[in-house]
Amino acid sequence: MLKRLSLAAAILAAATAPAFAHLDPDAHGSFMAGFSHPLFGLDHILAMVAVGLWAAQIAREDKSNRALWVVPSAFVGTMAIGFLLALSGIGLPFVEPAILASVIGLGLLVAMAVKLPVSACAVIVGVFALFHGHAHGGELGTAGALQFGIGFAIATALLHVAGIALGLGISRFAPSVTRIAGAATALLGLSLVFG
Repeated sequence: MLKRLSLAAAILAAATAPAFAHLDPDAHGSFMAGFSHPLFGLDHILAMVAVGLWAAQIAREDKSNRALWVVPSAFVGTMAIGFLLALSGIGLPFVEPAILASVIGLGLLVAMAVKLPVSACAVIVGVFALFHGHAHGGELGTAGALQFGIGFAIATALLHVAGIALGLGISRFAPSVTRIAGAATALLGLSLVFG
């Protein structure tokens, strides 16, 4: 099984196309540039879907829907703070390594079905989100900050919703598949580190 997952991760990593540059705000508008930004980065997609998967796992264990909105909201809110820090010229160390660590870490949290209080989960995803938001702010380019920020916040929230829907759907039939998806996320994160 691990051999198949490793092979799938390697193929997926090799298939990622760096030629998918982010949309030019002059040609497509600042909102669309921001909206597309998380959708063209495998690291962003993996981390944000993993947040949704983890929230779904927590909600299933707690038999409460609180995690379904608290955990993703913590990510989006703290991501906005990171974005504002970057716009203000306040640097954060190790932004790209922290983003890659978020992919691996969130994947492992899902793979191990780590159960923590919802508030602790919110803090963990918030720390990772700070770096994701800072990266978005650092890559603003010529886009208008408000429209760009709204665009990437909406795209991020939609990726969280996709992860939640996937997690809730899978858990009805085969909860262990969610853990496999977490392991695959962590492996893909590792492939991005060495790719």
